[in-house]
Amino acid sequence: MINYNPKNWLSFIFSFHKSDTVRIMWKELLYIGILSILTAYIVITFFSGASFLKNLTVVYSLLGFLISLLLVFRTNTAYDRWWEGRKAWGALVNDTRALSTKLSALPIQEPQKKLFKDLIVLYVFAVKNHLRQRLLENDDLIAPDLKKINLEGHQPVAIQTLIRLEIQKLLNEKLISPEIWLSLQNDVDSLLDSLGVCERIQKTPIPFSYSLFIKKFIFIYVVTMPLAFVPLFGYLSAFISTFVFYALVSMEILAEEIEDPFGEDDNDLPVDQICQNIHNVCQQIFNI
Repeated sequence: MINYNPKNWLSFIFSFHKSDTVRIMWKELLYIGILSILTAYIVITFFSGASFLKNLTVVYSLLGFLISLLLVFRTNTAYDRWWEGRKAWGALVNDTRALSTKLSALPIQEPQKKLFKDLIVLYVFAVKNHLRQRLLENDDLIAPDLKKINLEGHQPVAIQTLIRLEIQKLLNEKLISPEIWLSLQNDVDSLLDSLGVCERIQKTPIPFSYSLFIKKFIFIYVVTMPLAFVPLFGYLSAFISTFVFYALVSMEILAEEIEDPFGEDDNDLPVDQICQNIHNVCQQIFNI
């Protein structure tokens, strides 16, 4: 995620970072520009006096309003997914703190506290890798003491199961009361709830037919736009069409980028930083 000063307008206007839409779609802009010039040439050469072209501006105004509504809905839907993902990771931060503070206050040995701390931190990193469709390897484990754990299958669930088993041992050894056991179990359940929210966001993309319709609509709208604007602007209508294409498609590209907010794109959530912050806070709480 990019950290920036929202009040510095000039830096926004003249900056071209790697996720800037101009860098992403410069080839498409070139193709659309060539097609628009070709369309303008055909209109000027063969249909310069056609009367039906004079009323097309009204039609394209109505179509532009329709595209605007579609893109507003598309962008809002994508941002809702981004914001819901941020809330899920915020809940994960709070739940790991709550669980860590409760476990650190228990009358248990230091090795047990260290194990809980390592498992909580490992769970968070496993969630991050799971959402990025990666697997934790033994060499990636935060603590050397966890080298022997089984990483087969759904890794976050496997680690969460280990946390539950360790809590159950405390109850069996009568180191905690059933009330404390239930409170700890509720915190572990909350960790799973946050994971479930993130998985739902990741595995429920925008319907293919909806995304396909928007792309086709924008392409046809822009390519045929010179038909309406050539009588007014001549070959300059090709530049207008290209700029309109840039504006419309940029919104679609940005929506595609933020609708899956757990990756490593510039506009995705700062998941790596959040995991590191959880790691630091857990070390502070357990004082290990």
